[in-house]
Amino acid sequence: MFQTTRGLILREVRYKEADRILTILTESEGKITAKARGALRKSSRTGAATQQLTWSELTLFGNRGKWTVNEGTVLEGFSGLRDDIEKLALGSYFAECLEAFSVEDQPDPALLQLGLNSLYALSNALGAPEKIKAAFELRLMCLAGFRPELGACSVCGKTVPEDPVLSLSDGVLCCRSCARPSWDGTLLEEDALAAMRYVISAPAKRLFSFPIGEKGLKNFSRAAERYVQAHAERSFPTLDYYKQFANSEFGMRKSEL
Repeated sequence: MFQTTRGLILREVRYKEADRILTILTESEGKITAKARGALRKSSRTGAATQQLTWSELTLFGNRGKWTVNEGTVLEGFSGLRDDIEKLALGSYFAECLEAFSVEDQPDPALLQLGLNSLYALSNALGAPEKIKAAFELRLMCLAGFRPELGACSVCGKTVPEDPVLSLSDGVLCCRSCARPSWDGTLLEEDALAAMRYVISAPAKRLFSFPIGEKGLKNFSRAAERYVQAHAERSFPTLDYYKQFANSEFGMRKSEL
């Protein structure tokens, strides 16, 4: 059975001499695994369209639950990622997160849109990488069923909690004085909390349109990353790889330009 669909290439693995095994987040079939025969050959009709972090129109052949990519056309290559190793590493982390929190053979339009919008924003420098990363992580958790309750202190009910703390495991907010000693919480700056409240309910196309100071951004970034790790229950090698560049002298010089 032949089928044409659009998909984001989350992962590519070389197979044999010239084939690729792909993990693709597609519009119509959700997350699938597919083989692209001969994709590594120069004359391949699928080579460009089956590279990791490429949004492509793909003609797939399905047989007994197995997929093969017959043809492919690049719709968006996110070229801004290819010229910047730090952005490429962060984009790869986005892809690993999307793979971890998507479900086989189950379409998820909102998750796919989040991935595409985040890669586009990163590629086109629509915000600082750290800002895009934090917004992506928090929105991902919302779509995965771990939306935090940030409206008020879960203990005393104050809508403006005093020294707010986010419980990483329970996903609830409380004043520092209300927090239980056993909570695995993280303190939130005022503008970090405001940004997080915005991100959990913002329209998809306006996800990154929030003001935040440098201190608040660092706080938001740390909280969002820890929240993902608390619920993923796994490590992300691509995150460690990204941090090698983000925390390096090279990354610090770039932030000053």
